[in-house]
Amino acid sequence: MRVIASLLMLSLVGCSFHMPRIGIPRVHRITIQQGNVITQTMIDKLKPGMTRSQVTFIMGETVLKNSFNPDRWDYIYSVQVPNVGITKRSATLYFDGDLLAFFTGDYAPTSFWAPTPPPVEEIEDSTAPGDEPDAEPAVVEQS
Repeated sequence: MRVIASLLMLSLVGCSFHMPRIGIPRVHRITIQQGNVITQTMIDKLKPGMTRSQVTFIMGETVLKNSFNPDRWDYIYSVQVPNVGITKRSATLYFDGDLLAFFTGDYAPTSFWAPTPPPVEEIEDSTAPGDEPDAEPAVVEQS
């Protein structure tokens, strides 16, 4: 019994001085994505007047369908990254009949926010170099 106790004491003392510090293994946490992925390029491709099939081609089939209002499509996307937090994005599309009327949400089309440059006006010069229009001579009065 004494031998076992002394071996146990020596092993504990030896481990405390010579062994590197080992952390407790933790549970692996994964990134959780839910809903439809929504990107800015997808929103930029949407134009009022597009048909439902064109919108479905760009955005994909909506996960959340509103059975009370079939003219409203909700796209919701959330990402939960471990030790960072949750990011949520949404876009709501409204249809008038079969055509896209407008949309709202966390994204806006970049063409809406980007200022459009003014149109460049070209000035036509009808005179060739060296050809001056005939000007009347200046009259100098003498006193």
